[in-house]
This record gives sequence, structure tokens and C-alpha cells, in this order.
Amino acid sequence: MSDTKHRDLLHSISGVQDLKRLKTSELPELSQQMRDYLIETLAPIGGHLGAGLGVVELSVALHYVFDSPKDKIVWDVGHQAYPHKILTGRLEGMPTMRQYGGLNGFTKRKESEHDCFGAGHASTSISAAYGFAMGRDLQGQSHQSIAVIGDGSLGGGMAFEALNHAGGNDNNLLVILNDNEMSIAPNVGAMSSYLARIITDKSYTNAKEAAKKVLNKMPAVFDVAKRFEEHVKGMITPGTLFEELGFRYIGPIDGHDFDTLLPTLENCKDLKGPVLLHVLTKKGLGYSPAEEDPETWHGLGPYCLDSGQPIKNADAPKTYTQAFGDTLIDLAKEDESIVAITGAMPGGTGLSPFAKMFPERCIDVGIAEQHALTFAGGLACSGIKPVVAIYSTFLQRAYDQIIHDICIQNLHVVMCLDRAGIVGADGATHTGMFDIAYLRCLPNMTVMCPKDEVELSHMLKTALGMDGPVAIRYPRGSGLGLAEEAPKALPVAKAEVITEGKDGLMISVGTRFSDAQAAVQTLKEEDGQDFTLLNLRFVKPLDVEGIISCLADGKPLVVVEEGVGDGGIGEKIGVEALKSGWRGSFVHIAMPDTFPEHGTQAEILRDLKLDKDGIVEQVRSVL
Repeated sequence: MSDTKHRDLLHSISGVQDLKRLKTSELPELSQQMRDYLIETLAPIGGHLGAGLGVVELSVALHYVFDSPKDKIVWDVGHQAYPHKILTGRLEGMPTMRQYGGLNGFTKRKESEHDCFGAGHASTSISAAYGFAMGRDLQGQSHQSIAVIGDGSLGGGMAFEALNHAGGNDNNLLVILNDNEMSIAPNVGAMSSYLARIITDKSYTNAKEAAKKVLNKMPAVFDVAKRFEEHVKGMITPGTLFEELGFRYIGPIDGHDFDTLLPTLENCKDLKGPVLLHVLTKKGLGYSPAEEDPETWHGLGPYCLDSGQPIKNADAPKTYTQAFGDTLIDLAKEDESIVAITGAMPGGTGLSPFAKMFPERCIDVGIAEQHALTFAGGLACSGIKPVVAIYSTFLQRAYDQIIHDICIQNLHVVMCLDRAGIVGADGATHTGMFDIAYLRCLPNMTVMCPKDEVELSHMLKTALGMDGPVAIRYPRGSGLGLAEEAPKALPVAKAEVITEGKDGLMISVGTRFSDAQAAVQTLKEEDGQDFTLLNLRFVKPLDVEGIISCLADGKPLVVVEEGVGDGGIGEKIGVEALKSGWRGSFVHIAMPDTFPEHGTQAEILRDLKLDKDGIVEQVRSVL
């Protein structure tokens, strides 16, 4: 760790203007201090540590050379931006990162003028930065527009759509490829750094442009010269693809070396048209546990600073994610046609153990959700049973593919939606609040919501035995700690009656079940109101007959769901109840028409009145 001198250097930075006052010789010391600070600060709270550690020097160099917020720096994905937040006046707020009322874990426009574009998902930066560049030129302005894309984000199709668009025009745009996996270009070193500095130097650029003017008058010679230049660059740099897309390619360069970073960025400021700078960094640099296991340290909870071990509650029940992964392994042992698909999230979706056991049957398509769903459709047509494990909020990116490539053709693709509902610390960008609304309206679709981890395993068994598209939504976090059961098929479109009462009907959708059950018990003990409790299980097809049979005319009907109320299943249930002739008070307890803030799941559920106390309060309002 750094000494007091280095700590004083860090705390002298209250904004980017303070950074610019430092000597270039002081920047390595500042970078080391930032690393130490991040490692120490995130230990008790967790967060996206690995990506931040990898871009410390790059962040310092960007803010040293460019002039934010006038110059627009778009981070992709936003979890790379922890050092950026430190340098832009948010040092004191870092201990509140991802905590209730604290800093957001991603870039957020409302949080700082330096966060010019919000980013919680991947592959968006080039499109946004090019929008800034075009907007600048249309308004006759002169600032820089920079996209910093990394952590696998370049694999997303949207990034290539943006490259194709921007490369076909002459607007000034700088795209920085933060390559922290060394998957694109292993040949980094003195020669490539030297070439990068030469290629971006004004004298080289001026000479090249002057030669172009002369050779343009001799088309045949110009064509030979251009092909020769591309051939030579193709032998020593990996940028041929980007050059073909219309970008001037520079690199790869060492993203931790200020002697290379600073002059290269300075030269890039003066280049015209679209430019791609390829920077090699090491994810987790400066903290050996994060360097050795970048997947685990991509984003995690609290950890022990000395040992580097995540701090876990040994007595915590199995998570829904683990229950899904374990069940899929058991079912795959019996059925060789089961294949798992993930979009760069094998760990987050619980598929890592499956991948170790069935490496040829676990397919990681990268950050490419659209491709993942249509690819799954192709597998289904060939007789495979594809299981796409994906976060609810990430599935939104493939909505058109679900409709056109899966539902219209009624293909048997099983979509397992992790992080459905409130996610907590990652906030609005990762909250799975829309999936019930956007899936239940699709013809041929079956949608299930388990009340606990055991029911999740039964639903996975059920889904794989069905025909057509199926989605199972389940939350982030621990289950109820129930004893495991062998997976068994459930009766399709049948709700489960938990308790029977004469004073009203409460329908629980998915994992709001525990709080709904506790609310029913409280209402009985404290208010003398005896409610029937129904575990819905199937959002679609809906057990209309079962619901109507449980209604008591003139008595309340309560629906509790952890998703948006507008378009939620509660609306459909209310309509069916009215059509049946039931008349009574209807209480739809769901998420409001607003995006939630970040905090713990319990804090957000409390604020939205989706916990036990909130349910009781809302039911009492109509009693």
C-alpha cells in the first residue's frame, strides 16, 4: 500500500483541474494511490473492482489530456468508471458506492456533469459518442467526443453497427478499445508503442496527407501505395478490420505506461475523422486475487482485504442462481439434448459448474443477446433443447428476436431469467421490472414464477418437457433454505392454494410469496381477516378458473407482483375477476411507474411497499 505522501496526493484531487496541475512524473504515484484506495474502500461493500483497477492509468491520462465535461467521455460499460468518479470530484463519496442514497455503480447523468451518458449495459458507447460528435458538428462546436469501450463490450453487435456508421463519415471521433483480455492483439511491446506514436504524430499525418494529394492525380499509383500501406500495417498491427470500417487504427499500446499513453492521446486530439486507439490493460492490476481470477472479481460483495477471499455467510441458503445451475446439471445428465447458452455471464447465471461438466454443451456467445436468442432458435429447430440463462434486464435487448425468431415459429426455447425483480445495489439498469409485462402479451409463450428455490427446480423440469417458448423468472439472492427435492413436472396453468379463508383472496406472484404469506398471517392475527392465499405459479397461461373459484364476492382481491403494475399480471387478473361478476375492492401491489434507486433489496422493497409491512398497509387501506 502507498505511504502518507501518496495519500496526500490523492486527496489533493477534488476535480479534474487539480489533476492537471500535477507533473507528469507524479501520475504513476497518483495511480498507485488510486488503486490502493479502491482496494481498501470496496473491501467492506463490494463492487466492480477488477475493471476499475485495470483502467486507472487510462482514466488519469484521459482526464489529464482532455477537458471534461466539455469534452465528452463515454464509458462502456459503466462499471469501468470508478477511477473516473474519483478524478471528477467524487472521492469522498466512494465509500457509499452502490449503497442506499450513495453513488451509483455506473455512470449516471444526474450524479455528475462529467457522466455525459449513463451506461449500465454494454456496447453502447460508440453509438452515444458518435451522437455527441454529430451533435457537436451540427451545432458548430469544437469539443472532443471519446468512447472508451472494453470488458468484452466490443463483442456486442451494436458496437459494430456504430463502427460501421461512424467509419463511413468524417466526423472527428476517438474510440478507445480497452482490451483487458489480450484476445485481439498479443503483439504489444516497444515496436507497437513506437509505431503508435509515429502514426499519430503530426509530421507523419501531414506527410501522408501531402502524399495522398499528389498520388490522387495518379490513381493507379495511389491504389498500389494504399494497398502496400495496408499490407505492411496488417503484418504488424491487428487493425485491418477497423481500417476497413473506415477508422484510422492506432496501437496496440500499453495502457499502464504514461510515457506512451500521454503523447499518443495528445496526438489523437489533432487527428481528423474517426480514430480507434487500441489500449492493452490488465483487469484487476495491483491486487493479485483480482488479477488471478478476473471473472470472480469482476463484481462481488464484501471481501477480506488481506486474504482476498470473498466474505460469505456460510449458513446462507442456496441462491436461486445456484438452484438453477444445479438442477440443470441433474437434468442434463439424463437428457443429452439439453444445451445451455450464456451471454458472457457463466458465473453470474450459475452456469460455470455446468460448463465444467459439459464443456461442449455450454455455449458462451459473448455480449450478444440478440444473437443468443436467434441462435437458440436455430438449435431448437435442429432438435436441441436450448436453455438461455440471462438476466431479465438483458433479455430486453433481444425482444424482437423473441417475437420473430422464437414465438412466431413456436420454437421450444427455455429462457431462464435471473435477477427478475429488485436487484439492489446495481439499481435501475439491472432491475428486472418489465419481463412479466413484455412476455405475457406474446402468443405461444409460457411464463412461470417460482415461489422458492425448490419450485424453481420443478419449473425447469416442467419447461424442458413442454413445447414452444417458455420463460422462468426468478430473483437475485438466497432462497428459503428448503430441503432439496428431485425435480418433477408441475401441472401447467394451475395455481397452488396455500391457505383458504372467507375474507378475501391474495394472489402471490413468484418470490413475493414469503412476504405475502407473512402478511396474510398478520392480517389474521391482528385484524381478524382470514384471506385465501394463492401461489400463482403460471403467469401465462393463467389459471382463470382456479382464481375465480377462490374469489369471494364483495371481498378484497389482492395481487402482489415484483414487476411493473402497468401491464403486469395483476391487470389481467382484475379484468378476469370483473368479467366473472365479482365485485369488491381490488388492490394491485406492484412496482410504480418509475425507475427504482439503488440500495439493498430489502431497502428498495420497503420503499416500494412490496415487503410484508407494505402489503399489510395497503390491504388495510381497503378493509
